[in-house]
This record gives sequence, C-alpha cells and structure tokens, in this order.
Amino acid sequence: MPLRVTFVAAARSAPLLAERFEDDRPLDQAGWEEVQRVAGDLLPLAAAELRYCSPTPRSRATGDALGYAPLVQPALRDCDMGRWRGLTLGEAMAREPDAVDAWLADPRATPHGGESLLAFVSRVGGWLDTRPAEDGGRIVAVAEPAVVRAALVYALKAPPATYWNIDVRPLSVCTVTGRAGRWNLRLDGAPAQSPRS
Repeated sequence: MPLRVTFVAAARSAPLLAERFEDDRPLDQAGWEEVQRVAGDLLPLAAAELRYCSPTPRSRATGDALGYAPLVQPALRDCDMGRWRGLTLGEAMAREPDAVDAWLADPRATPHGGESLLAFVSRVGGWLDTRPAEDGGRIVAVAEPAVVRAALVYALKAPPATYWNIDVRPLSVCTVTGRAGRWNLRLDGAPAQSPRS
C-alpha cells in the first residue's frame, strides 16, 4: 500500500502581496478567520497516523487550530533566504535587482547568501523520501506555501523552474502518494468551503 502525504498550506500571516521571505509572523486575523471557515473540511486529516508542521508560528498555529497537534519538522522550514530574510520580493528587488534576477533565473544561485532553490527542493524532497512507508499509511503536514511548492516539484521530478509556476494558496491541500523516489500527485475534489484569497 502506498504512503499518502497530504500537505496543508499554512493560513496567512499577512496579505499575499506583503508576504516576506522566511516570514515568522503569527497568523493575522484574516488567517484565523480562514482557518475557522475550513476547519470542518480539514479536520478529518487529523486521523492521519503522523502529523507534522513547519517550524514557523503560522504553520504550528494552523495545525493546532485544525486539531492536528503536529510535530515540528526542521526539514520543512522555509528556504534560507540569507540577508533577504524578512524582506518582500519587491524590497529585495529594490535593493539588489541584479541579484534577484540571478536568483529567479538560476536554481543553483545563492546571491542572498542563503540556500539555493535546488538545495531547498532537495531538502524538502529528502524529508518526503524518508517518511516511514513499510505498510503505507497517512501523513499530514502543515507547511509554508513555499515548502508545499518545493515538495510538488520534487515529487513530480519537475525542472526546478517549475517552482515559480505553482501557486499555493493559504489552506490549500494537495496529496502525494507513493514511496521514496516514486511519487504521484493526487488531486481530490475541492472542499465545500474553499478559503478566500
């Protein structure tokens, strides 16, 4: 039986255009309200044998509010953005436009002094590949949208540039099934109460 890993994107901590690299702010009021709206649809995921989350405050709070009581997984942390930590993309672009362009164009680039996109995808994929899968089972992981995108790129064996073409909204859900090195994306029907953007 294949392993089933369901990722739930953390609720928001700021309006989407104000998202910051390695954002460690707690859920904002809109984030709490979104969690309350979808809690009934996402609560069944609490039956997973293993429940994890990214180490950010909003991921932990989202998991707790959904009744998952998740264990923090350092490997599910956001990409290390070095000196751009805490900046929006626009702020980084205003300060270092050539560096941002290089980072967006080359998955191996680390102009910010942190982690490359390729290393980030590999780290998240390594976590996915080391989940216990002897008898199948279900796992739920509440993670930052960037982490969910990285997991999908890895699971689909897609080129790293695909990362920029995946839009993960707060509280969206996606599932991969399989085992180390052999993952499939599973798309289920949308919840009755989808989160607002």
